[in-house]
Amino acid sequence: MTWIVWALLSALFAAATALLAKVGVAHVDSNLATAVRTTVVVVFAWGIALALGKHGELRSLDRRTLLFLTLSGLATGLSWICYFRALQLGPASRVAPLDKLSVPLVMVFAWLLLGEKLTAPAILGGVMITAGAIVMVLG
Repeated sequence: MTWIVWALLSALFAAATALLAKVGVAHVDSNLATAVRTTVVVVFAWGIALALGKHGELRSLDRRTLLFLTLSGLATGLSWICYFRALQLGPASRVAPLDKLSVPLVMVFAWLLLGEKLTAPAILGGVMITAGAIVMVLG
């Protein structure tokens, strides 16, 4: 499968995540809900790594890789904590678009920090995503 198919599947599962999480946080503390979800993700991810025999590669990871994966994990945890609290307090149809402002933020940070190119179509798309999120939240 190409990266486009994987990205579309990611979007599909992210949409399911928002809807399932909204129902899931209705009667529980959002931090506890995040802990339960994270536990499921950990077990699921390790199950896949073990089933595919990739766990042995853990020993070959260098310090830089481990540092950035750890920082990414911390950022994910903080994102999920904030996302679940937002879902608990607000409608999923408005929380999700604001969460997707991560797309234009990634574009800007990738340009600034990773040297990725920002093309005119990418800038236009980022502006449209931002405008769309604003319209959906205010609408």
